[in-house]
Amino acid sequence: MEIYNILSALKFADFLILIAFPFIAYVCQFYFKYFMRPNKLPGPLPLPFIECSYLLTGNSKQLLMSLQKKYGDICEFYLTGSRRIVISRPEYIEKILTPSNKDTTFMLRFPYFEGLEELGVSGKGIISNHDIKSWKFNRQFFDNAVLKPSFNSEAVEWSNKLTQELENYWEYLGKLNLSSNEWSLETDITNWAHRFACDMISIVITGERSYSMASYYNVHSPVKVTFETIIEDSERFIQGFKNHLSGFIYFLYFSPFLRHHIPFIKDQVKATLKNQDYLFEILDSMIKKRRKEIKEIPVGTELRNDMLTSLIITNTERDINRVNIARDNIFRPMTDVEIRANLLDSFQGGIDTTANTFSFIVYYTCQYPQVKQKMIDEIDSIFPPNTSFHLKYDELLKLEYCNAIINEVSRLHPIVIELQRFVKNPCEIAGHRFEAGTVIHINTNGIHTHKDHWPNPEIFDPNRFYKKNESKYMKNKVRNKFSLLIFGGGLHICPGRKLAMIELLSLMVMLFGKYDVELVDINAPLKVKSTATTTCGELPIKIKPRK
Repeated sequence: MEIYNILSALKFADFLILIAFPFIAYVCQFYFKYFMRPNKLPGPLPLPFIECSYLLTGNSKQLLMSLQKKYGDICEFYLTGSRRIVISRPEYIEKILTPSNKDTTFMLRFPYFEGLEELGVSGKGIISNHDIKSWKFNRQFFDNAVLKPSFNSEAVEWSNKLTQELENYWEYLGKLNLSSNEWSLETDITNWAHRFACDMISIVITGERSYSMASYYNVHSPVKVTFETIIEDSERFIQGFKNHLSGFIYFLYFSPFLRHHIPFIKDQVKATLKNQDYLFEILDSMIKKRRKEIKEIPVGTELRNDMLTSLIITNTERDINRVNIARDNIFRPMTDVEIRANLLDSFQGGIDTTANTFSFIVYYTCQYPQVKQKMIDEIDSIFPPNTSFHLKYDELLKLEYCNAIINEVSRLHPIVIELQRFVKNPCEIAGHRFEAGTVIHINTNGIHTHKDHWPNPEIFDPNRFYKKNESKYMKNKVRNKFSLLIFGGGLHICPGRKLAMIELLSLMVMLFGKYDVELVDINAPLKVKSTATTTCGELPIKIKPRK
C-alpha cells in the first residue's frame, strides 16, 4: 500500500528522472571504462549499447580498409562487448601466425559467440570451433585426408576427368546452333567454376560425385544427361553455401537484439537460418546414407578411402587407425552433429574460394593481353597445343608464371578478407600489451597492398612473383613472409591449399591451352562483392577452340 501511495504521488517528470538516472549511470560507466582503458590505440568512438555497429554495412573489406586509412596500421574498434584490434602491417603479425602447438595464445579464431551457437557452428568443425581439443581432433582428419602421399596424383587424375567432362559440355552447347565444326560459346565462367569446384570437393570428401557441372549443363541443354548423385539439387546446394557465407557476418558481429529486432538485419538472419536448415538436412542425409552402407559391409572388409567414411568410423571397431587418430584423450566416436560440421566446413572452404579465385584469374588475364600471351606460351611449352595431353602433378609444378598469376590475383582480391584470432592469454603485439579476450583482425587487403612492401600495389603485375623478375621488382627489399596471406597462416593455414592449386592450374591449362578466351564486354567493370568473403559476380566470356 505504501509503495502504491509513493508511486501515485510521483509526477510524470519524476518517472522520467527514474528512467534517466540508470541510463546516465550506464553511459558514464561505459565511457569511464573506455577512456581509462590501458594501451590506448586510435579508433572510432564507440556508442553506448551499439558500440561501433554504426560502422557496419555488411562489407568487411570496406570496414577494415577505412579503419586503416583513417587510423593507421594498428587501430581498434569495439563490437559485441569485445575490444578489437585491426592490424594491417605484416611485421606485426609474425607472432600471431607462427605455428605453435604449445602456446595457445593465438590458437583460436573465435571465442564462444552466442551468434555462432544460433547458427549451429560454435564448438564444432575447424572454422568456428572455440574448443581447442575438439579443433585439434577435427583438424587431424583434414590433414590426413589431403596430406597422404597419394593425394596429389589422385586429385590431378580427377582434374583430368572433370576438365574433359567440362570440355564436352562446352562443345555440345557451342554446337547447338551451328552446322559446321567451328563453334564458339558465350557463357558465365563463374558459374562453371563453382560447379567444377563442387564436383571436386565432393569427390575428395565423400568419394562420390555431386554432378554439379552435369546439372548446370542440363539447365542450358535440350538434351539432358542422366546421373545418380549424392546431392539431389546441386544448383540449390551451391547457392546455399553462397548464402551461408554472406549471412555469416550477421551472427559474428551483431548482438542478439540487433539480429532479431532491426528490420533489415532480422530478415537476413531469418533467411540465413532457413538456408542453414536446408544445408544441414542435405549433409545429414549424406551421413545417414553412408552409415547405412558401412553397416551393411561385413567387419574386416575394406571400406571407402574418403573423409566422410573416416569421420564415421573413427574410434569404432571399424577404425584400423584407432590408436593413431585418438588425440587429447578423445577416444569416443564422432557424433553426427560433429561430422556434419566437418562436412559443412569442407564444402564451405572448398567451393567458393577456388571458384572465385579462378574467375578473377580469367578476368585479369583477359584484361592484360601481354600477361595472357606469356601464360599461354608457358602452358604450350609444357602441354603442347592441339594434342590430347594428360595432366600430371609434376608437370603442373613447372607452371611458374601461372603460379605467379595466381599469387598476384590473390594479392589483389584475397577471398578471405580478414584472419581473426581470439587472444586467449595476455600478449604483446607491436609494442602494445593486450589483455586476454581481445580479438585480433588481420586486414588481408591492407597487408596485400601495403606500400612499404609492394611497389605500385594497385597495379596488376604477376612479374612481381615470377622468379626470373622477382629481384627487380622488390628493389633490393626482403619480402616479409607474411606480406602474402593467400591461404592464411599458422595452425589455421588452409588444409586444402594443395587441392586448390591443383584445381586452379588444371583449369588454367584446360581453358587457355585449348581455347581462345575473351571477355564478352572488355569494358565492363569487374563485379566484386565483399561480405565475409570476396566473391566474383557474373563474368561472361566467349570461348572457341584454338587452331
